[in-house]
Amino acid sequence: MEKNITRLKKELNLLDVYSLITGSIIGAGLFLLPGIAHAKAGNAVILSYLLAGLLVSTAMFSMAELISAMPKAGGDYFVVKRIMGPAVGTIAGLLSWFFLSLKSALALMGMAVFTRFITDINIHTLSIGIALIFLLLNIIGIKKAGITQVVLTMSLLTLLIFFIIRGFWGINVQRFRVFAPNGFLPIIATTGFIFVTYGGILKCAAVAGEIKNPGRTIPLGMILSLATVSVVYIMCVFITAGALDADVLHKSPIPLNDAAASFMGTAGMVIMCIAAILACVTTANGGIMAASRYPLALSQDGLLPDVFSRINKRFKTPHIAILATGIFIILSLFLNIEGIAEVGSTVLLLTFILANLCLLIMRESRIQNYQPSFRSPFYPWLQIIGIIGFLFIIYQMGMTSFLMSLALGAGGFLVYWFYGRAKTTTESALLHLIQRITDKDLLLGGSLESELKDIVREREGVVKDRFDELIEKCTVLDIESAINIEEFYKLAAESMSADIPISSETIFKDLIEREKDCTTVISPTIAIPHIIIEGEHISDILIARCKGGIIFSENAPHIHTVFILMGTKDERNFHLRALSAIAQIVHDTHFEKKWMTARNKQALRDIVLLGTRKRMNQ
Repeated sequence: MEKNITRLKKELNLLDVYSLITGSIIGAGLFLLPGIAHAKAGNAVILSYLLAGLLVSTAMFSMAELISAMPKAGGDYFVVKRIMGPAVGTIAGLLSWFFLSLKSALALMGMAVFTRFITDINIHTLSIGIALIFLLLNIIGIKKAGITQVVLTMSLLTLLIFFIIRGFWGINVQRFRVFAPNGFLPIIATTGFIFVTYGGILKCAAVAGEIKNPGRTIPLGMILSLATVSVVYIMCVFITAGALDADVLHKSPIPLNDAAASFMGTAGMVIMCIAAILACVTTANGGIMAASRYPLALSQDGLLPDVFSRINKRFKTPHIAILATGIFIILSLFLNIEGIAEVGSTVLLLTFILANLCLLIMRESRIQNYQPSFRSPFYPWLQIIGIIGFLFIIYQMGMTSFLMSLALGAGGFLVYWFYGRAKTTTESALLHLIQRITDKDLLLGGSLESELKDIVREREGVVKDRFDELIEKCTVLDIESAINIEEFYKLAAESMSADIPISSETIFKDLIEREKDCTTVISPTIAIPHIIIEGEHISDILIARCKGGIIFSENAPHIHTVFILMGTKDERNFHLRALSAIAQIVHDTHFEKKWMTARNKQALRDIVLLGTRKRMNQ
């Protein structure tokens, strides 16, 4: 069973999200890997960075759509669990937590390469100090951590843009006479090698529950960040390749710094050292912000102990989850984790594969209440290309890291099997897809549809009004075969008389007389009969679908959708507003298709509850 939880504060705006993603992506890899990558592909390494960005975009678009539909803490874990089930969700959540925490530790350790040019402070002391500062900021409030990330990321981008602009004057175009000295295949292989430098693109998904207007902010933030990073990467590598001779570039452990020194002297070296340190720090801060939301989300779903889901009453932050993440990061600073870091790259690729696979499953399951604010372009070809590309990169990386990742995945499965299996529901979009393909009743309880409905309401800031309350408890008729209007009104009158102190005969008579006075058909398939009844403070609605069609008249022989409204004279104002609400809902261009393909009565009810309309309390 999922627990009632305290909601996190929505405090992150577009600039915060953009800075979180951009700062998380641009890490030490940009400053350390270009020399090695250039040795593999030559100047064509520029294409490797471009291809990596395009490949990452497949997972980015997939996750952007999924998170716009389900903007909850835990991001990709939350999505994977709802789509592929709690076992796969637990594995994905723990692996993502492991990867992001470890990447933060690696970022802090990466500062050792650059701080030695500026200060003699012990790297472990410095790393632990920075980690503690970011832990405190995240506990005090994500907005504080977000502001810090904005300042650090903008400072980093400023220095990199300065390097690019100033670097144009230091380029020797003769160095580009040979573009791809090693041919085409090394370009592809190098794409896999530098792929990890794009690893922070999905980080904002983890804090989706704390983002304002997530349906717009998350996709836009992801797209802007990936575009920015791709351009910065390509231009930085271009400047570096043009500023250094190939033999110097291939041997350099800090190629961007050496390139800056070649056209700016010692000042350039210092500036790029500062930029590299900022890159490491933004990665570490973004990692703590994102990673801590995984144990929170797992705990909220009953897959980890309750303690991780505790929300600080004062700061509205998951302080226990943040502290646990911080402890893991600090302990990791003292470990030899070079080999495990390679596993982290495989985990990242598996996460991207899951993002694309989950979108394919979610779309094809055709779950009614899946209503993303953003939709991935070029579906499903973009997702298929992404999955093939990521699998190829994993193959290129070798079996050792893949097998180690499988071992970690097995550990996650054991956590689910021995702890979370009996504490969480198992309904998923995958089961809906299987049901659709096999056309068999799998006895799905509708918990996923219900949860998605609540998520849409929360995302849109919808507050229930009286119309919602009436729809949630009203009678719903779902009729298969064609019937005439008298048969339908008798059935409707009998159903409605059970809830109000009016006889079915009276209701039937009033409905027939109302139809004789003036037709209630508003379109070739929709009718909205509405009558005034005797009494006080009575309002009721009946919803009906007739797949075979109700014969209202010769001019309206195929009515599939009927809303019957009845109320007393003192409820006239609400009666009119309810009519307006229904008119707005059925005006949706996709209403007819959704109505006729709805699976059951609850699905019909949900179409009305999630319909676009002006709320009565606004």
